[in-house]
Amino acid sequence: MAGRTFSLEPQAVPAVRSPYRVIQTPLPVPESVPILKDLRRYEPQSMTGQPPILWESAEGCIVRDRWGNQWLDWSSGVLVTNAGHGRKEIVEAIVQQATSPLLHNYCFPNRPRADLVKYLVELAPEPLKKCFLLTTGAETTECAIKLAKTHGIQAGGKTKDTIVSFENAFHGRTMGSQLAGGIPALKSWIGGAHPDFVQLPYPGDWRLPAEKRTFEAFVKALEAQGYGPARIAGVISETYQGGNVAFLPQEFAKKLRAWCDEHQIVLIFDEVQAGFGRCGTMFGFEHYGFAPDLATFGKGLSSSLPISCVLGRPELMDLYPPGSMTSTHTGNPICAAAALANLKLIASERLTENAAARGRELQAGLEAIREKHARRLGPVEGKGLAWVMHCVKPGGTEPDPDFAFQVVDQAIRRGLLLFAPVGLQGSVVKICPALCVSSAQIADGLLALGEAYAAAD
Repeated sequence: MAGRTFSLEPQAVPAVRSPYRVIQTPLPVPESVPILKDLRRYEPQSMTGQPPILWESAEGCIVRDRWGNQWLDWSSGVLVTNAGHGRKEIVEAIVQQATSPLLHNYCFPNRPRADLVKYLVELAPEPLKKCFLLTTGAETTECAIKLAKTHGIQAGGKTKDTIVSFENAFHGRTMGSQLAGGIPALKSWIGGAHPDFVQLPYPGDWRLPAEKRTFEAFVKALEAQGYGPARIAGVISETYQGGNVAFLPQEFAKKLRAWCDEHQIVLIFDEVQAGFGRCGTMFGFEHYGFAPDLATFGKGLSSSLPISCVLGRPELMDLYPPGSMTSTHTGNPICAAAALANLKLIASERLTENAAARGRELQAGLEAIREKHARRLGPVEGKGLAWVMHCVKPGGTEPDPDFAFQVVDQAIRRGLLLFAPVGLQGSVVKICPALCVSSAQIADGLLALGEAYAAAD
């Protein structure tokens, strides 16, 4: 899969000084180049697609380097820092647990783990009443696939083992999660057909003809490939597709829920990006009006350290006997303490409500930018504080990843951090500030983003 690499040659850029953004050196900063070159020398080239900004500290929605530059972060560290960077309450929880001292205990219980799973289960709606803590989002995908396939085989025999997912979906970078994913370039290394994983067009895709976005079209497409309900163990969908922030159509989602219930098919929502206030609701799937059988979470669970979880129906979560479904870092006490502090902070500061309100302001500003650059931009999509702008080749709908790359580059030069995710060829600009973002920070970031689009167009 071809990628784009930022130059390490320092370039003079116009000075920037706003209430939240400061650029006062060439970029990349000349003094940072030796460190950046070390990273390129010692890490695989797959890591070289990252902008050459050497972070020194981060707080709330602000990121700083050691040379006086300051950026508004509208990436949230790729949707991790829901509560914001470096929040005092989370730092204190980490420090208190680290100095207790208990850093790790694997298969022996600890209190932070118990406190966290209880909090999560009490927070989640029915029927998600058991919780399994893990480390990464991909690990939760693997777990959900395992549980769905196990349930399918028990309910319908060895042939009820297929996992249905969607084109352009991203579920992680492990083998199982990429088989479930819908980006062919990311899984070309696997090779060959895998008949127990099938992807169909995503009905939330704005480019898909209307007649192919119905649930009836979904069932017909499955049947055309030889898959009926008797062969299907589970359906997995991101609550919104991570590469474009497209939600399922409401009517489709409701019919999918009823169909899964009718045929003993496990419905899985991948909430790794969408959970914990990001969409202006505590759980992104609340926008559909129902809960899945299994939901996977990560990223914004802790706003900091690596921790993830699966929440699900007890009868699914209890399919495996004692000792047979564990993970080395399950419920790491420091990560668990960070996650609990984060969830309590989201609740106490009403950050979910702030995400909904600031999201409306952000949407209005993005639509205004789109109107100015209509020939280069498709629809603005999102909810809460997760948005994308589709970059297209002039006058059409064909994805334009080069334009998206230029917008990200120009925004960074203006003190605004964004990214273009791998889905849809990297042709969307992802916009997802921390949930603590203020109205003034939204306005300042929109100013920088508008300038970035004007410079790239």
